[in-house]
Amino acid sequence: MRGQAELYRLQVAAEESGQRLDQFLASRAAHSRTFWRRIIDLGGVHVAGRRIRQCGYQVQGAQQVEAYVDGLPLEPFVLEDRHILFRDRYLLALDKPAGVDTQPTHARFKGTLYEALLRFLQDPFRPQSPPALGMVQRLDRDTSGVLVFSIHPRAHKPLTEAIGARRLDKVYLALVQGVPKARAGEIRSQLARGRRDNRMKSVEQGGREALTRYRVTRTWEAAALLEVEIPTGRSHQIRVHLAELGHPLLGDTAYGGPEGIAGAPVARQMLHSLRLDLKHPVSGEPLSLTAPVPCDMKQLMAHLDAGQGAAPQSLPRTEHPC
Repeated sequence: MRGQAELYRLQVAAEESGQRLDQFLASRAAHSRTFWRRIIDLGGVHVAGRRIRQCGYQVQGAQQVEAYVDGLPLEPFVLEDRHILFRDRYLLALDKPAGVDTQPTHARFKGTLYEALLRFLQDPFRPQSPPALGMVQRLDRDTSGVLVFSIHPRAHKPLTEAIGARRLDKVYLALVQGVPKARAGEIRSQLARGRRDNRMKSVEQGGREALTRYRVTRTWEAAALLEVEIPTGRSHQIRVHLAELGHPLLGDTAYGGPEGIAGAPVARQMLHSLRLDLKHPVSGEPLSLTAPVPCDMKQLMAHLDAGQGAAPQSLPRTEHPC
């Protein structure tokens, strides 16, 4: 479970000039010096608007120090072979775990998928030459599943163009609250970010077109499993559209989803990027990339089955070993 998020904005006093950064934070903010060393190492501390990752950095009078604690585990994410779904000279497709940021945030650089990929792809014989890593997709921190990256300049532009032209087919699994009346449906709207709460929502005009198609594949008394396709790929699109349909994702508290169901807690939004179909940006060969159903989603469905006295049904693909 996620801990409490915190943000500290501090100004260095004249008499504090020359102090080590970890010492300064420990004296001015909550938490120990050891804790702040770990936050600095993750990349959660900025001095004068620049991320600083050296504990021994000496602060200077009148500098502004911002320290972000996002409440996530302090251990950095380590990319392993089991996360790799496909790799060749041009592309790398991963099975992204839930709870990992795709790209660096104010609160962390180390510990993100992007940073882990840089380390994983780094040529040990050319340490000063960074990998040609290109981000062409993103998944929310708490969304799991297929995510593809370009790892060669020849692949980046055609892959970006294919995404822009909607030549990729994306299929998600979504566990939602309640059971939709229609077994299949389509949701189309314009999405924009709200000024007050910064959340995405459908608007009459001024937003970006978003299209979501869904199909109900399993139902329980208080929940349903949907297979969702998104020809468009807007920020929070599935989360917003399903919430506005009246069936928010289980665990998606930002958009009205419950934190638990049938006596079981739900620690994160139950959304999984199941499959991505595309043409290889260099060879043109068709690729179908599938990520196994994650353990937490599998276990929650088994709990719902048990509550109704039903035998667990087969899932779209072999699941992760739990």
